[in-house]
Amino acid sequence: MMPLAVADRGVEYEIRKIGGNNEVRQHLADLGFVAGGKVSVINEVNGNLIVNVKESRVAIGKELALRIMI
Repeated sequence: MMPLAVADRGVEYEIRKIGGNNEVRQHLADLGFVAGGKVSVINEVNGNLIVNVKESRVAIGKELALRIMI
């Protein structure tokens, strides 16, 4: 397992685990980041990511990307 923050661009990964407190996990779930879901990094700028999750593009900061394990 590795954090989403270090994922390669354009490769589809399966989300294995979401870390953080209940509030953080719920926020990520609301955005579509759930265990078993698919995610791929589209672009990275200064550690912040634009990702494809559940057929939507979502921008997340490095802090959140470190809590999503793939």
